[in-house]
This record gives sequence, structure tokens and C-alpha cells, in this order.
Amino acid sequence: MRRPSVAELRPVVHPPGVKDRRSGEHWAGRMYMREISLRVDRYLVNTRVTPNQVTYVMTVAGALAAPALLVPGVWGAVLGVVMVQLYLLFDCVDGELARWKKQYSLSGVYLDRVAAYLCDAAVLVGLGLRAADIWGEGRIDWLWAFLGTLAALGAILIKAETDLVGVARHQGGMPPVKEAASEPRSSGMALARRAAGALKFHRLILGIEASLVILVVAVIDAIGGDLFYTRLTVAVMAGIALLQTLLHLVSVLASSRLK
Repeated sequence: MRRPSVAELRPVVHPPGVKDRRSGEHWAGRMYMREISLRVDRYLVNTRVTPNQVTYVMTVAGALAAPALLVPGVWGAVLGVVMVQLYLLFDCVDGELARWKKQYSLSGVYLDRVAAYLCDAAVLVGLGLRAADIWGEGRIDWLWAFLGTLAALGAILIKAETDLVGVARHQGGMPPVKEAASEPRSSGMALARRAAGALKFHRLILGIEASLVILVVAVIDAIGGDLFYTRLTVAVMAGIALLQTLLHLVSVLASSRLK
């Protein structure tokens, strides 16, 4: 069977609004990964591969970011970035394949969310273990592993706070929340939310951004011959995760999402 061209795939798998979703599309997807995924789609749309099977592969790729980061030196950080980029690629492909084949399922949506939780957590846990220097010759400093795990917990809780809005509304017999409802009812809270959004510091604990930061500090530490900046990054990310968990909870409660 003839493979469809990118031009034939694009209007079907990238319908209007896919790249413009405020909270559903990552900047890396808009910038480059959606174009790469289109090329991968061409080889899958005429096969028996299902969207959910791609999601399973995506989940494994995201989870492998943690052991990849345990490889000492810059190469471990490079492997971590590769695993996360593969996760992002398959995250694009599974939805595009579902649109082309018209194979939609709630299990696919559920698995996609599980993978998102797992990838973010894996990167931060891997960072903490990397900072603990478990393969080093000296004493393993488990404090950094603890802080990395704490950051991972915060990243998971932030996603859970968002997802639980839908759970609460469903159990209350309410329709899905609209985007406009995310704005806080208080003008002061709205201003603070916009300021935090402009700074985007919360993105540092997301798997894609975190993996890139880890690579940068790995290069710096390789030059310096120690793990100072890797450990500093763990501490900063743990602080951001805890702060953002609290701020996001307050933002949800101060908005109209539960009204």
C-alpha cells in the first residue's frame, strides 16, 4: 500500500487547533517535533501498529530517562536528553496515528497521562541519583537523591492537581472545565499567575526542560571536575517543585474551575 505523503497526512493528523492548544501542546512540539513525527507517521499508518502500542513505547522511553542519567559524565546527560526526546516524539505520533486510523480510546488517554507523570518523575529522580554520585569512589550522599525524589513528587502533584479538577467536576455532575475558568477570581491572584507564567520558572521541573538543563550543567561540571552545579540544580528544582505545588493548588482553588 502506498505511503501517504506529508502533505496528505498533515490536514488529518494536525487539524486546526492541535498546535495552538494553550495547555496541551509543548513548545518543542510546535517548534520541531510535530514535523519529525509526520515523517515517522508515514511508516506506521499502513501497518498494524496501534496508537496504544506507540503509547507503551513512549512510556518506556520516558522511564528510561532515569537509568540513562545514572551513566557518569556528559554521556549520561546526553542519553537522558535522547530518551526524553524519544518520549516526546512518540507522544506526538500516538495521537497522530489515532487521528489517521480513527482509533480513539479512553485507555489511550489514560496511558498518555501515566506516561507524562512517569517521564517527569524519572528525569528528576535520575537527576537526584546522579547528584548523589552513586558510582563515585567516595561516600554516596543520599541527600541529593532525596531532594531529587522530592522534586519528582512535586512534579507529579502539580499534574495531579490539574487532573483532579476534572475528577471533582465529573463526580459533581459538572461539564468539563473551560479554559477561561482557569483565571483566578481575584485580580491580585490573576496578576501573580500572569507574572509566574511570564517567568515560566515552573517549566524547569518538566521532563523536557529539566533534561536540557541537566545536559548544560553536566558539561559545566565536566569542565570543573565535580558535581557542584548538578547538585545546585537538584536543590533549585526541589525548591521550585515545592513552591509550584503550593501555588498551583492555591491557583486552582482561587479560580472558577471548581465552581
